[in-house]
Amino acid sequence: MELLLPKLGLLAWTLLAFLVVLFILSKFAWPAIIKGLKERENSITESLATAERVKTEMAQLKAENEELLAKAREERAVLLKEARETKDKMINDAKEQAKIEANKIISEAQVAINAQKMAALTEVKNQAGKLVIEVSEKVLRRELSDKSAQETHIKGLVDSLKLN
Repeated sequence: MELLLPKLGLLAWTLLAFLVVLFILSKFAWPAIIKGLKERENSITESLATAERVKTEMAQLKAENEELLAKAREERAVLLKEARETKDKMINDAKEQAKIEANKIISEAQVAINAQKMAALTEVKNQAGKLVIEVSEKVLRRELSDKSAQETHIKGLVDSLKLN
């Protein structure tokens, strides 16, 4: 039972050793430990704040990137639409120009054909007239070679003019 009940001297020396260790720890060790803990706490707090700030910035950057992507998609769609419209307009303009040119060529060809037709008809009429004159001249020379035939023919012409 002596082990369970310590003597007064042992108790005093143990208390004195405890107080000396407590004093040395409170004077030298605890301020350094508390300073280290506060620095660690501050660095952890700063790291958490930095992480939160970075997280917020990343969320903001992600939102900005999504906005930029949406704008880029819209611009691309607008550009593609404009390109299609320009292509369609160019094709339609080219078709209209081709129609105009074709109609112009057709009308010029018709005018040229009519002019050539009229020239050919005039030429045929002139040649027919020449042939008629030549034939008439030959016939009249042969028939009107004597004077009495000429007088008879002239009287016949005069009589036919009077009747008309």
